[in-house]
Amino acid sequence: MGVPAMFRWLSQKYPKIVSGVKEEMPQVVDGVTIPVDRSKPNPNEEEFDNLYLDMNGIVHPCSHPEDKPAPKTESDMMMAIFEYMDRLVGMVRPRKLLYLAVDGVAPRAKMNQQRSRRFRSAREAKEKDEERAEFVKMLNSQKASRGEDINTLDEVIEKTWDSNAITPGTPFMHLLAESLEYWCSYKFTTDPSWKDMKVIVSDASVPGEGEHKIMNFVRSQRAMPTHDPNTRHVICGLDADLIMLGLATHEPHFRVLREDVFFDSGKDKKCLRCGRKGHIRQNCPHPDNGTQLTEAEADEEWATAEHPAKPHIWLHVNVLREYLAVEMDSKQRRFPYNLERALDDWVFMCFFVGNDFLPHLPSLEIRDQGIDTLLRIWRELLPKMDDYITKDGYPDMHSVQLVLESLASKEEGIFRKRKEVSDRQAANRARREAQQNSYPRDRQDAPSFKRVKEDTSTFLNAGIPFFAPQDAQSNEVRNVHKDMMDTKNQTNKSAAAQLKALMKAKTDGSSATDGETAQEPEIVSVSASAPSAPDTPVHLGKRKHDAVEDSDNGTPGRTTPVVPQSPVQSTKKEGEIPEDTIKLWEPGYEDRYYVQKFHVAAEDIEFRHKVGRAYAEGLCWVLAYYMQGCPSWTWYYPYHYAPFATDFVALEDLDPRTMFTKGVPFHPYEQLMGVLPAASNHAIPEPYRILMSDPKSSIIDFYPEDFPIDLNGKKFAWQGVAVLPFIDEKRLLAAMKEKYDELSDDEKKRNEFGKETLLFSQENALFETVDNAFYRKGDLDLDLDPEKSQALHGFAEIHSMFVLDSQLVPPFDAVEEDGFELVQDRSMRVHYEMPKLEAQHAHRSMLLKGVQLPPKALSEGEEAEVRRAQDRNNRGGGRGGRGGFGNGRGRGGGGYDNDRQNFNGGRGPPDYSQGSRAGFDNGRGEYGNGRGGYGGGYGGYDNRGGYGNGNGRGGYGDPGGYPPRAFPGGPPPPRWSGNGQYVPPPPPGWVPPPQYGGRNGPGGGQNQYPPPRQQTYNNEPPPRQAPNNNSLRDEQFYRPADEILGRNGGGGGQRGGGRGAYDGRGGRGGNQPRY
Repeated sequence: MGVPAMFRWLSQKYPKIVSGVKEEMPQVVDGVTIPVDRSKPNPNEEEFDNLYLDMNGIVHPCSHPEDKPAPKTESDMMMAIFEYMDRLVGMVRPRKLLYLAVDGVAPRAKMNQQRSRRFRSAREAKEKDEERAEFVKMLNSQKASRGEDINTLDEVIEKTWDSNAITPGTPFMHLLAESLEYWCSYKFTTDPSWKDMKVIVSDASVPGEGEHKIMNFVRSQRAMPTHDPNTRHVICGLDADLIMLGLATHEPHFRVLREDVFFDSGKDKKCLRCGRKGHIRQNCPHPDNGTQLTEAEADEEWATAEHPAKPHIWLHVNVLREYLAVEMDSKQRRFPYNLERALDDWVFMCFFVGNDFLPHLPSLEIRDQGIDTLLRIWRELLPKMDDYITKDGYPDMHSVQLVLESLASKEEGIFRKRKEVSDRQAANRARREAQQNSYPRDRQDAPSFKRVKEDTSTFLNAGIPFFAPQDAQSNEVRNVHKDMMDTKNQTNKSAAAQLKALMKAKTDGSSATDGETAQEPEIVSVSASAPSAPDTPVHLGKRKHDAVEDSDNGTPGRTTPVVPQSPVQSTKKEGEIPEDTIKLWEPGYEDRYYVQKFHVAAEDIEFRHKVGRAYAEGLCWVLAYYMQGCPSWTWYYPYHYAPFATDFVALEDLDPRTMFTKGVPFHPYEQLMGVLPAASNHAIPEPYRILMSDPKSSIIDFYPEDFPIDLNGKKFAWQGVAVLPFIDEKRLLAAMKEKYDELSDDEKKRNEFGKETLLFSQENALFETVDNAFYRKGDLDLDLDPEKSQALHGFAEIHSMFVLDSQLVPPFDAVEEDGFELVQDRSMRVHYEMPKLEAQHAHRSMLLKGVQLPPKALSEGEEAEVRRAQDRNNRGGGRGGRGGFGNGRGRGGGGYDNDRQNFNGGRGPPDYSQGSRAGFDNGRGEYGNGRGGYGGGYGGYDNRGGYGNGNGRGGYGDPGGYPPRAFPGGPPPPRWSGNGQYVPPPPPGWVPPPQYGGRNGPGGGQNQYPPPRQQTYNNEPPPRQAPNNNSLRDEQFYRPADEILGRNGGGGGQRGGGRGAYDGRGGRGGNQPRY
C-alpha cells in the first residue's frame, strides 16, 4: 500500500512484531563451496508450508540495483533473479508450496498510479540523457582541441535499460515467464530439497497484481473443507500492503519476509584519508601515504568487491494481531467483541491514510498519527454503533458516515496544529542556522596546526579521541575544499572515466557525502516541472529508507528513483520554496482548495459532495479488493485529489454489495498504451507506436511530454501529484482496434491472457496421478486430489508445450553458466486453475475450526502497557501539576480535541513571565493541555492533562526540574530534596525527553534548575527541543525551555493517577523561581 513509513510506524509502535531471520550461508572449504542442506530443520526453529514471492519486488532490484552496477544484459538479469530467489527459498524452506506471482494487468483503479509513475520516470530519464549528451559534447570538444580521437567515447556510451519494460505484454516479461519455469524445472532436477515441493508460476499473462493473485489463492484454499487451518504462510516483499493483506486473510500463522532496509552496508561511509568507501578514517586499514582514490575509483572498487548480503527480518502478523486485540478491545461497545471483525475495521481505517488507489484525505497522514486519530474516533463512536464498521469486506455506510463526521469536526484543528508544527520546525532550523553562522570562521589570528601522523594512531588505538583540526572546519570550507579536489581529480581522469562516473551517478543515485558520517539533506521544496538543476549529489538517509520500505515495487520507472537522486529546481527560483496558496490553517481553505485543485467555483457545493461520494465508492472498492478480490476491473477514482471529511454527505444511500460491475480487465497491450509514455514506445508493438507520436492521432492527448507536478504541500517532487489526463477507455480501445490486424502472430500471442503453471518433481506423490491421467488415459483436465497434492485444491490441465523427460535449454543466453542446461528434465509441468469461490464459500472474517493459535508473544505487563497507552490517547487529562512557568494549575478537562477552544488559554492571562495561573501561553494547563492550554478552552486541541506520564506532584518527572540525566560528556548533575538550590543550567539546547511512568522523589520546593535569565526576560521565543522525527506525536516534545526549566517543584512525590495523555496527578507548585 502506498503509505510511506507505514512499516516504520508499525515497528515503532508495536516493537515485538519484528525479529531477525536466521540464515545459514554456504561454507567455503579449501576454495570449494559447500552448499547448505535445506532438507534439515529450519534454523528459525519453525517449519513453514507455503512461501509466496511477489516477483516484481524481486525483478526490479535485480534488473537495476541501487548498490551495485546494473546487469549488462537481460541474461544477467535472469541469473541475478534466480540467485536472489534461491536465497529466499533457503531462508524459508517451504515444505509444500512455492508461489511465484508476477504482476499481470492491473485493475483500472491501479493503472492511474502506474501511469503517473511511468510518465514521471520517463521525463527524469530524458533529463538525464540530455545532461549526459551535453557532457559528451563537452568532452568531445575538449578532446578535439587536443587533437585526440573522439570516437573512443562510443564504447562507454550505453543507453540506460528502460525498466518500464517490466510491464505486462513486453518481450522482457515473456522472457521472464519462460525463464521462471525453466529455473523451477532445473531446481526440481538438480536440487534434492525440492523433491516434495510444488511450484505455481503466475506470470504476467495472468491478470491481476502479484500480491492480490497470492491472496486470491490463499482465500480459494481456505474456503475448501479439507484445508488445514494451521497452514504456515510466508509472503515476501517490501510493500506495506502485504501486512494489511496478511491480516485480512485471518490466517493466524502468517509472516511477512522483508529486507532490512535500515541495514548499514557501509556504502555511505567515506574515508577522508584513503578515499575508499565502507569505513571512516579512524578505522582505515590502508597506509596514510597522502594519496586518495578518486570518487569514480572508489565507486568501482566498492562495486567489484564482495560485501555481506543484506539481512532479512520477519514481521510477525500473529504478534500484530495480539497488539491490536488489546488495543481494540473496548468496554464501551454495545455488541459482542469479535477480534476478526475488529481487525477488518483497523485495516479499513488504514485505507484513509493512504493506498495505491486513492489519494489520502488532506487531514490524515501516517507521520501525523493519522491511524491513531481514526482509532480514537472509532473507540469514541462504539457506544453509538450497533456493530463493527465492516463485515466480510463490505462496510456499513452509516458507520462510515459517523466516522467521517467526527473527523470533520477535528479537521480544522488538525490543519492548525500541523501549521504550528511546521512553523516551529522552520524556527528551529533558522535558529540553528543562525547559531552556526554566528561562529567565527575566518579569524586571521587563528593558530596554525600541523598534523603529526605518527602520533595520531597511538591515541586512536587507545580509544582516546584525537582532535584533528581539519575536522573542525565548517561545512562550507570543507565543501569548497572538496570542490577544488574534485576539480583536480576530474582533470586527471580520462574522458571515458568521467563519462562512466557520470552515467553511474545518473543511474545509481549513490550518495557522495563530504564527511564520514552521513547527514540528512535540508528539505527543499521542488518541482519536477522545472528544468533540472546541476547534478549535486545528496545523501538520502532516513527519508530514502522511508520511501524504499513502502514503495510500490511494481511500478518504478526507468531508473526506479524511489527518492529524488539530485535536487531539482523549485517552481520559482532555484532553492526558493513555493508559496502555499491553499493555506489549510486559515479560514476559507475549502474554497481555495477546490478552486485551485479542481478548478470549480467556490460556491459549487454539489461538486464537493460528488467528489466525496466518488471517494466513498473508492473506499468500498478497496475494502472489497482486499477481502474478496477485485470487485470491478473498470472502476477508478476520477480525480487527482481527495475531498475533505466535511464533503461526505448522505453515504447511507450507497450499497457496497451492488454498486460495482465486474467488467473485464484490459489486455496487455491496452494496459501498455494506457500507462506508458511515448518515450517508452519501444516496449510497444510497432503498429501502435504511431498512436503515441502522430499529431493527428485520435488519442495523442493521452501522451503529453510536459505536465505539471503539484507538490500539494509536500517537500519533494517524488511525493507530488503528476497531473496527467485520465485515459478515456472507449477512445483508447477504438484507436487500437484499427491497428490490431497489423500485429504479427507472436505479438498477438503476447496480448492474450494466459494460465498459471504448476510444476513438481517426478518424485512427488502427485506425479503418478497426473502422469496416469494425462499421458496414459489421455485426459485433458484433472481435479486435484488433496490427499495426493498435500491439500492443494484446484484443477490441472495438460500443458501443450511440455514434453516429459525432454532436454531443456534456457530461454536466454547462458553460455557462461556451465551446467545450466538440462539433459533430461525430471519435472512435471501442467496448467493450474484455483477453485472458484461461490457466494456460499466467500471469504469470511473468522478463524477456521480446528485452528491452533501461536503461543502468545506479549506478557501481561506488555498488554497492560498497551491498554494504558490507549487510555492516555483517549482520555482527557487528570490533573496536570500546579507547576508550569507562572504557577498554572493545569487540569485536564476532557477528551481528545474538545470543541470549546480558546486559542490563548482559559483562565489567566497568557503572559508566561508573570505569576498568573498560566503556563507558556496557557490558561489552566500545560502546553496544549487541560482546561485552557495552548489552543483550548476547556480542552483545546489534543486535550491532554499535563505533560509526562506518571509525573508526580509537580515538576518534570521528579520533584521539580530535570530528571536525573547525565550531561553530555560529564557526570550526572546533583540532586536535592526539599527546597532546590540554584545549579548552573544545562548546556544550551539540552532538553530531556519525557519520563514515562516515573515517580517523584521526596521533598519538593522550588525548581532545582531554574531557567537562565535570558530565557526568562528577553523578548525572543523560548528555544525548543529538536524533534526525534517528523511525526506530530513527537511534536509534544517541542516544549519551551522556559516552561520546562521554570516549572516549580511540587510536594511529596507520588505516582500520578490521572487519566491524561502524558500526565498524572500534578502537585502544588511553589513560588516563582528566583535568582
